[in-house]
Amino acid sequence: MMLNYVSDKDLYDNLKKGYEKIKDAKKKIMVTHVPPAGTAFEKFFVPGSGSKAITRAIEKFQPDIHICGHIHEMEGFEEKIGKTRVISVGSRGRIIDI
Repeated sequence: MMLNYVSDKDLYDNLKKGYEKIKDAKKKIMVTHVPPAGTAFEKFFVPGSGSKAITRAIEKFQPDIHICGHIHEMEGFEEKIGKTRVISVGSRGRIIDI
């Protein structure tokens, strides 16, 4: 299944480049369209719809919050990868405590 027009390698490299610019920030937030792979986002709705590059970046950089969308049925859903809150905001948005 084609998720992105960008390869997993390029996606991870771009997330890494962005992280390098904010690595000393008190709070770190990662925002992507596609959810991470291996999470409930893809297990319950569309198998294979998550990105392994995003999961890898979350595990490596440990942002405080990861905001994603893509799977409309998961709007408002939240789970954790390590210490990172992974939140699907959906089209209506959401107020998040940072």
